[in-house]
Amino acid sequence: MVSKLKGFLSDFLKKETIYDYLYLLFGSVIQAAGMAFFLIPSKLVSGGVSGLAQVLNHYSSWPIGIMTLIGNIPLFILGWQYLGRIRFAARTIFSVIIFSIFTDLLSGWTSCSAITQDIFLNMMFGAVVLGIGFGFVYKGSGTSGGSDIIGRILNQRLGLPISQSYLLTDSISVILGGIAFGWDLALYGLIAIYISGFAAEMISEGSGYFRDVIIITKEPEKITRAVIEILDRSVTQMKGVGGFSGEEKSILYCVIGRNEVNQLKKMVVDADPASFMVVGHAHEVLGEGFQTYKNLS
Repeated sequence: MVSKLKGFLSDFLKKETIYDYLYLLFGSVIQAAGMAFFLIPSKLVSGGVSGLAQVLNHYSSWPIGIMTLIGNIPLFILGWQYLGRIRFAARTIFSVIIFSIFTDLLSGWTSCSAITQDIFLNMMFGAVVLGIGFGFVYKGSGTSGGSDIIGRILNQRLGLPISQSYLLTDSISVILGGIAFGWDLALYGLIAIYISGFAAEMISEGSGYFRDVIIITKEPEKITRAVIEILDRSVTQMKGVGGFSGEEKSILYCVIGRNEVNQLKKMVVDADPASFMVVGHAHEVLGEGFQTYKNLS
């Protein structure tokens, strides 16, 4: 235990860890703002433990932040088991406490009055702001507690996208929100949950600005030379065999910006009209020529 504590303290003093906690702080405050300024005043259930806290607040007037903090304890134990020990514990406790405190502080400051009375605008802005906060918390290698813990477990263990994990884990809150506030608001809340998950993916995993391209061709040298000289991108060459024809072909793989896709298509067609090309979305690109890799584990 002593050695683990020393390892944690040593890790905490690293510059990368300090950046992580700044992400956690910023993300947790942003989440609280989305709740206090848009979702709570409009009675839009945000999902997870905070959504359950909104329902309980409707019947008891207990502070949403405090109830969120208390409700996270059993889920925190689950996260401790599956998502890592001391590092997970420290980051999650920090995020949940900051989120809970600022949710109650900002809710008291706004006196539960929404910025706008338009329910659609409150849903859209609340979802986006909440999702941005989620994304920054994920960038800090943390969670916001609640069903976010379960969602992260599903994301890591089963490979489910964050947005789908939210929909699965937040269904109970939506049902209870429908009972408490009405089904119209509950359905708005369900849309908000999906949008916030999408926004979280945009922040934590990247905006999908880059495209990964696979090209199967008989003219690998022409295409490779064009990509390097014109686009200033690198290309990886591999050998393959056609499953139907049995012919040997070259497989090229490269990553480019989305604004370079049409230019690449033209170069490939000019070099080999019979080539086969697949263009996919790359959420994040790490390595030479792109973003420098940073280990956030």
